[in-house]
Amino acid sequence: MHSFTRTHCRSFRVFGLSLGIMALFALSGCATMSEGECLTANWLDRGYKDGRRGYPASRVVDHREACSGVGVAPDITQYRKGYSQGIAQYCTPANAVAEGRAGRSYGHVCPARLEGRFLTYYRQGRVAYDAQQRVERLNRQSRELQRELDDEKEKDARRRLRNELRDLDRRLSRARDELAEFDRRLPYR
Repeated sequence: MHSFTRTHCRSFRVFGLSLGIMALFALSGCATMSEGECLTANWLDRGYKDGRRGYPASRVVDHREACSGVGVAPDITQYRKGYSQGIAQYCTPANAVAEGRAGRSYGHVCPARLEGRFLTYYRQGRVAYDAQQRVERLNRQSRELQRELDDEKEKDARRRLRNELRDLDRRLSRARDELAEFDRRLPYR
């Protein structure tokens, strides 16, 4: 019994060590910057990139936390200057269309003077994205119905499935036409 307990404890130590290592990797995955990035940071450039990617200005706080372990503090003045330039690039109509069309969410990061216009174009892109999702969903349903029809042997069930498939094909055709129209009307494609 004594050797069982010793083996049992050793297994738990290895398991605990594995969990600790996994937790360390998980936490480091949350860091916005690596130690090397912190030590060589160009805060103007980092601010620009964060703004250009549509991160909130408060992301600098995350950078501060990520870099505190190596004794580096962000240059807030340079970061804000870069962020202002980057967010101005993010909040353009062309980028708004691209963000919406890609289905990305908008985090309300644009300055008030740019946000109204950004949202107008973002919504247009989002409508096209939603139409694309509808086409993809109908395509999947069509393939599933076709598989059911191929597997079905009973005559009445096959007739019902063929009717459902014809109806679905009409809906899919309309959805494709809508998508093409939305994409055609998109500015900044």
